[in-house]
Amino acid sequence: MVVLGIETSCDDTGLAVWDGEKIVVSYKTGQEEFHRRFGGIVPEIASRKHLEVLPTVFGDLLEKFPLDRIDGIAVTKGPGLIGSLLVGVKFAEALSIASEKPLVGVDHLEAHVYSIFIQEHVPFPYIALLASGGHTCLFLVEDFTKSSLLGDTRDDACGEAFDKVAKMMGLGYPGGPEVERLAKKGRPIIKLPIPDLGDSLDFSFSGLKTAVLYTLKELGKDHFPDLAASFQKTVFEILLDRVLKACEKTGVKRVVFCGGVAANRTLREALKKALEEERGVSFYAPSPYLCTDNGDMIAFLGEKRLSKGVVETPPLEVYPN
Repeated sequence: MVVLGIETSCDDTGLAVWDGEKIVVSYKTGQEEFHRRFGGIVPEIASRKHLEVLPTVFGDLLEKFPLDRIDGIAVTKGPGLIGSLLVGVKFAEALSIASEKPLVGVDHLEAHVYSIFIQEHVPFPYIALLASGGHTCLFLVEDFTKSSLLGDTRDDACGEAFDKVAKMMGLGYPGGPEVERLAKKGRPIIKLPIPDLGDSLDFSFSGLKTAVLYTLKELGKDHFPDLAASFQKTVFEILLDRVLKACEKTGVKRVVFCGGVAANRTLREALKKALEEERGVSFYAPSPYLCTDNGDMIAFLGEKRLSKGVVETPPLEVYPN
């Protein structure tokens, strides 16, 4: 089944076509230049840019892959920014009605969890560590229709902590890549706190973020590279601790690292070494492109749903973060 995927959950406009075996066409446009001066995403700007860009990108896609070759339509219906989600969902609904093609809504987090299959097969079950701007979660994934939440974000998500630390240091936006670049110039020699959540598999990064703030005031700008390296290392230790606990509780020895933070090569390499080389746990991570918000993963998971006969009738239920 050939499925068009539409992704507009935040500030990236993504469209892609999955033909049941591979992605045959993919487009994505970002909005970083419009949000950079604000130090973060402005929801109203994001939704307006989607309105401007989506019809143009769709037109470009049709030049390479005509609508009559598409069997179904999948669109992100949540979680995300409500205005951005509505732009994509209403576009998909109108397209479905006009073309008389079946429609299905896709959960953005689930799409990340299964995005690894676009590039390689991972045996079930596996633990999915999803780390993005608004969510840091652990899932036990048993097949394409069954996954269960093991741990969730209690306060700041991992990506939010990266962005806020970058802002504290006066770095650019988005903060994750900026912190990673600065960390390469420093040494992880500053002790930062790791939250004690007992046996819970939840995540908390607010205390770490606050500790960085106070340490910044104490040490000054000359120590920013060391502090960035220490912050990044502490994030790694928190993620590793929860993943190892999840593996122990479930008995599953396969881990998929996904979501925007998984594009951080330092974290990917550190987790791979700690899990695969030191503990014998198989480690997987989608390509950096597939870690970011994209239409590819929406088309892929949408095809899985539509092929099983899951079809939704407009209006779709849209849910924000």
